[in-house]
Amino acid sequence: MCGIVGGVAERSITNILIEGLKRLEYRGYDSAGLALVNGGQLLRERRVGKVINLDTAVEQSDIQGSLGIAHTRWATHGKPTENNAHPHVSGKIAVVHNGIIENYQVLKQKLQDLGYVFSSETDTEVVAHLIAEALKHSDNLFSAVEKIVPQLEGAYALGIIHTDYPDELIVVREGSPLVIGVGIGENFISSDQLALLPVTNRFIYLEEGDMARLTREHIEIFANGKAIERPIKELDATVSHASKGEYKHFMLKEIYEQPEAIQQTMAQALNGNALRDDFLKDAEADFSQIKQVQIIACGTSYHAGMIAKYWFEQLIGLPCQVEIASEYRYRTPVIVADTLYICVSQSGETADTLAALRDTQKRAANRNINISTLTICNVATSSMVRETQHHLLTLAGPEIGVASTKAFTTQLTAFMLLVLKVGQTKQQISPAQLSEIAATLWHLPSVILKTLQFNNAILNLSELFVEKNHCLFLGRGTQFPIALEGALKLKEISYIHAEGYAAGELKHGPLALVDNEMPVVILAPMDDMLDKLKSNMEEVQARGGELFVFADENSEINSKDRQHVVQIPSVSTWLAPIVYSIPVQLLSYHVAVLRGTDVDQPRNLAKSVTVE
Repeated sequence: MCGIVGGVAERSITNILIEGLKRLEYRGYDSAGLALVNGGQLLRERRVGKVINLDTAVEQSDIQGSLGIAHTRWATHGKPTENNAHPHVSGKIAVVHNGIIENYQVLKQKLQDLGYVFSSETDTEVVAHLIAEALKHSDNLFSAVEKIVPQLEGAYALGIIHTDYPDELIVVREGSPLVIGVGIGENFISSDQLALLPVTNRFIYLEEGDMARLTREHIEIFANGKAIERPIKELDATVSHASKGEYKHFMLKEIYEQPEAIQQTMAQALNGNALRDDFLKDAEADFSQIKQVQIIACGTSYHAGMIAKYWFEQLIGLPCQVEIASEYRYRTPVIVADTLYICVSQSGETADTLAALRDTQKRAANRNINISTLTICNVATSSMVRETQHHLLTLAGPEIGVASTKAFTTQLTAFMLLVLKVGQTKQQISPAQLSEIAATLWHLPSVILKTLQFNNAILNLSELFVEKNHCLFLGRGTQFPIALEGALKLKEISYIHAEGYAAGELKHGPLALVDNEMPVVILAPMDDMLDKLKSNMEEVQARGGELFVFADENSEINSKDRQHVVQIPSVSTWLAPIVYSIPVQLLSYHVAVLRGTDVDQPRNLAKSVTVE
């Protein structure tokens, strides 16, 4: 969601802040701004819309400074207007903020009673005025921030500067990610290390409750009022990961990166057609004891979990439940001993999933119940990786497009590897079957490459969608979650209303929507339910519906009047959902491009949902 960049240096950092914001555009936002300290003055520019609008304004005003903070805002409190854009100011103080201050209205009333006048509708402005008030009774800026933090309820990351402290940047992390970029004679902050890769590859990842004071030469970190040390980690990612290269959009680039991303994810676990001896070695004792699995996730990651449920139960006979994190955490779930809780998140910072993890751990500890926790995640330094006992990384590289593609297919790959490992540990899968699936996994990248060769055929199909306002996606078995994922992708980036259904549910409601204006996408691999799926297709055709079918090349499903077929290379039933995710990604992409939407940054959406 919102993005933060800041820094303190000997040189002007104006361009560094702007470029950092550009590298955070993928997170989703509706306005942008920055504030700099120069010659005892606080210089600020804010603009609604894209970072380029802010960049133009900064160039025209030619503001420079060696201490500054910048922000891209995704509106939560107050409309996307210039007055509501960050940074927010109180006198000599400027503040940027990610997250939500839940008790801001109570705090705002107290501040208004003290005479403070608000110029925005945001919760963030409360923080600036609170610091200004606390500074009246404090020795320095850091002490003032320390005093106000206990008053704030919610999840937040803060960056704070003051004109009287021209070599000091104060930061706070509580429930929203924040990283320090370590330089030479300069130091930086950001909500995502990608923003800082052009200036450093050395990072300190702040933990929950950390506060830090940055100067040009020093970094001081405090937890519970005491000075502490946090390790400096070097990041291998390069600047090129955040560039589109020859592709028109990040999403298309990331679709085509999937064979390599899957190959990388497999390589950490497989040695030939067997699991590596060191793969999740430290988790074997826990895996041997588990009696069931609980998967917690949101959005696309939830769909990956739905497919994993089939694999856990059908391959190794382990009961598995899948929960939407934002629902799970607000009920009273029963914590069962010897359960493996798996949290799935591309960023490892998804607010509801992280909160569900912490709540589960707390409930288990309070009742002295033995559970195991594992994260499937694309960011090795994320909160979820740090807070679970075990983790399995999806080696997809940075994913910039808001609509997840390679993160999804590598999550599925990771899930299959995990199922194989748990099955092997519990002796619930034979060596022969494990070897067979491993061999199929190695073949998977080449099957996906062949599927990508149908890009032009899928582009031709997409031209028939451009004027449509609704769409149905149908699948059975492990293709049902792919139907949900396809519908999600189409609505996310093309703004066409789409719904995914289990094809067997067609007569239980969705069939009422079918007419000659309703495109219906069918996912038809070679499996035990293909004949039943063909019956569902006939039901649609009988009502005048137009079919768009992604079918196994051996399925004997061919194009005819109002039935458009793209034949997909044959693949193992177990891995079919990974392959069939490719055509629905391409379909959604091409429809969105033809409709002229912002593919990489669709309206109202953010890449990392770090607020509830």
